[in-house]
Amino acid sequence: MRKAQASGLIVCLILFLPILVLAKIGVGVGIGKIVVDQPLKPGLIYTLPSLPVLNTGDEPGEYGVSVEYHEGQETNPEMGLKPKKEWFSFEPSTFYLKPGQVQQVQIKLSLPLKGVKPGNYFVYLEGHPIKKSVTGQTSVGVAAAAKLYFTVAPANIFEGIYYRILSLWVMYSPWCQIVLGMLVVAIIIAIFRKFFTLQIGIRKK
Repeated sequence: MRKAQASGLIVCLILFLPILVLAKIGVGVGIGKIVVDQPLKPGLIYTLPSLPVLNTGDEPGEYGVSVEYHEGQETNPEMGLKPKKEWFSFEPSTFYLKPGQVQQVQIKLSLPLKGVKPGNYFVYLEGHPIKKSVTGQTSVGVAAAAKLYFTVAPANIFEGIYYRILSLWVMYSPWCQIVLGMLVVAIIIAIFRKFFTLQIGIRKK
């Protein structure tokens, strides 16, 4: 009886082991390089081309995008300056992909008003599967990345404030115009009430 059970277990392992071995987690990106042609201004918020992230494996799972740097980039100026990770935001930040499924990730680059060194910048935009260990900690295995190149032009603090307001105005249009219109109307009403007092009364004959 035990021999029969052992034989059955061996047969099951032989049948299902190739499937377990062939199962893999994979990732790819649909763009190899993103180059921003025009110089960027501090204070502006830029929308970059979206990054297609593809599940190239045969298992579904959670994926994400992050900013990564080239090894030795700090000591090699020819590779470009390192932009800070907090300058970038991704939408969605994490997402679920079935095998062969693609997710378009929107990328925004928000340059601070000050403290941005003019020059050429380089960074990797990396797509990767997200694994969670037994302890709940997140770990990253395989990854694929697109290269991003952009240039920051010199600007003073006043130019930065101007470009940041302009960028927010365009981004949140038409709500900015609506709020501004309501504010103007409120100011006009306040001025009218201050300088023009309407007295309405009924006189008895």
